[in-house]
Amino acid sequence: MEGDVGDFPTEPSEHSNSQRESVASSLTRAQDLLVYLASDSAVHLTLENLGGVNAQELGRNVREALDIPNSAVDVFAFWFCSPLLELQLKPKHQPYKLCRQWQDLLYRFTEAPAEDISQDEPSLVFKRNVFYPRSKELQIEDEGVLRLLYEEAKMNILEVRYPCDPEHWLTLGALSCAIELGNGLDDQAVTAAIREKKLSSFLPAQVALGGGGFLSTLRGRGGRHTEMEQNLLKEYRSVCSSSQEPTTLLHQYLRICHTLPYYGCAFFMGEIDKPAQGLLHRGGRKSVNVGISLEGVYVMDVKEKHVLLGLKFCELSWEHSYPETEGDSHILWLEFDGEEAGVPVNKLLKIYSKQAELMSGLIEFCVELRSVSESAATGTDGEVTPSQAPSVQAEGSEKTRERRQGKLRRQNSVVCSRVHSLSTINYVDDGKEIKRLKPKRAASFFTRQAQPPTYSAVEVTESLEQG
Repeated sequence: MEGDVGDFPTEPSEHSNSQRESVASSLTRAQDLLVYLASDSAVHLTLENLGGVNAQELGRNVREALDIPNSAVDVFAFWFCSPLLELQLKPKHQPYKLCRQWQDLLYRFTEAPAEDISQDEPSLVFKRNVFYPRSKELQIEDEGVLRLLYEEAKMNILEVRYPCDPEHWLTLGALSCAIELGNGLDDQAVTAAIREKKLSSFLPAQVALGGGGFLSTLRGRGGRHTEMEQNLLKEYRSVCSSSQEPTTLLHQYLRICHTLPYYGCAFFMGEIDKPAQGLLHRGGRKSVNVGISLEGVYVMDVKEKHVLLGLKFCELSWEHSYPETEGDSHILWLEFDGEEAGVPVNKLLKIYSKQAELMSGLIEFCVELRSVSESAATGTDGEVTPSQAPSVQAEGSEKTRERRQGKLRRQNSVVCSRVHSLSTINYVDDGKEIKRLKPKRAASFFTRQAQPPTYSAVEVTESLEQG
């Protein structure tokens, strides 16, 4: 549940309470501030006029304390994080004042009960800026900066916020061993160190402890644990076949993470409709995480830990609709090209979430940033307005057109889209009416598109499968 927050009222609303006032006042009196890192360590700062310090000014103090070079000024940002909500601060935001408004933000952007909201308090976290291009990370040579990025990526891997396939688990775990234990240890020393730190320090808990089930019970958790230790040791020997500098190992870890399409995403909570099942056609809703980055939008199954839908910005149109009546949900609509029974159709996915406003705003801002970047690269005018989006040229080859009409294939990788499992609204444009399953391509009826109004089909087979 992460995102870039916009401008909010400067004064607390009726939901403010004495607890929040007490926390904010204590920060003011003591002039002390704890800024947490992804590794759970913290930077302790003592500041004057803490109440008036904005995120940009605070960033200079943290970078100085961590000895981060000025060249890395855009790599990290401040986030307010709690179990209920995570928001990235803009440079102009004042953490002290935003902390006083935290409960207002929870009422606005979460479905949490009032009791949980009254007890929730955010931590100020210094971590990766969602707007920092991943392509620039591998150009970083400062070991301290790379370690901060590594610690955050590792946390997301272990917590399965970044789902990955088994071959990635072991390689990333082995690289973590090499980075944290050293890359010149013998088998006995590595095994002892792994057991001391616990296997779950290097592999996701569901992998280290086993997934359960009948076969797992027969073999026993201990047997699986030993097997995973041996597999990790074998992979460690592979990645440490030659002496490597720490920066090289850190680059290797991040390079593998970059193959995960949702690396660097801000995450939001939402729900989607389940496909109707059974004789009574019962549906219901499924919880999802929605990841948004400079690369695109990714909808992930919270329970199964895999991608349901991955779309680059050139492959979608989107819209945020507000509740029409009390009790209705905010909805983020994602529209993309697909196929139904061999017929090309446009598909609409409804994501129910009080954070739909945040998601829509973040998508729009990412589209604008990409537009400016692409314009700068081609030497054209980089000015954009919120309604503009980067121009995407459709490939004209016959092979590409054939791929665009290709049928989605189910693949086992966690990063591949599973469009077949989604409950979508399928339609084509037939004159003035939107009708379902008609054999004619449709132009999007959404105003917010990351491509020109002449809507063209996306490369369904390649792009959607790859997430």
